[in-house]
Amino acid sequence: MSNVTVTDRFKGARIIALLTIIAGVVLIVAGGITWGAVASQLKAEKIEVAAVTPENPGALAGKTVQDPFTAYAQANAVNEHSLEATKGRTFAQLGDDINAKKAALKAAGTSDADIAKDKDVLALGGQRTTIQTGSFLRASLFTSVVAFGIAALVMGLGVLFILVGYAVRILAVKSETVVAPVAVATQV
Repeated sequence: MSNVTVTDRFKGARIIALLTIIAGVVLIVAGGITWGAVASQLKAEKIEVAAVTPENPGALAGKTVQDPFTAYAQANAVNEHSLEATKGRTFAQLGDDINAKKAALKAAGTSDADIAKDKDVLALGGQRTTIQTGSFLRASLFTSVVAFGIAALVMGLGVLFILVGYAVRILAVKSETVVAPVAVATQV
C-alpha cells in the first residue's frame, strides 16, 4: 500500500501572486486613464504645434498638441519664438538690462516718473513679459510631457507586475509527494 502526502506550502505565495496580478491590472488601467486624461485636456486646448522657423518648421508643425511628442515640439517652438522676440536674451538678462537702463537714466538726472515712461525701459519690460509668458507655457507643456512619461511608467510596471505574479503562480503549484513502500526482497 502506498502512502500519499499532499502539501500546500505555497498557498500564501499563490495568494500574493494573485494580488500582484490584480495590482498589475490596476496599474495598467490607472496609467491608461492618466494618459487619456492628459491627452484629452491638451487636445481640448486646440493648440497647433507652431513652426520653429519658416525655413525649418519641424516635423510636427501644424499637428494638434495631444501627446508627449507634440507637447515637446510645441515647447521648443515657444522657446524659439520667445528668444527671437527678445533678441536671444533671457528673463534674467532683460531684468539686468532694465536695471542698467534705469540706473543710467537716474544718473543723467531723469525723474522716476520719466524713467517709468521711457520707451527703452517700456520696450525691455514688454520683452521681459514675453519671455516670462513663454517660460510659463513651456513649463506647462513640459509638465504634460512628464505626466505622459509617468503614465507610461505606471503601465509598464503593471505589465511587469502581471508577469511576476504569473511566474510566482506557476512556481507555487501544489506539490504532491508520493512515498511508495520499499519492496522487501524475499530470499529463496
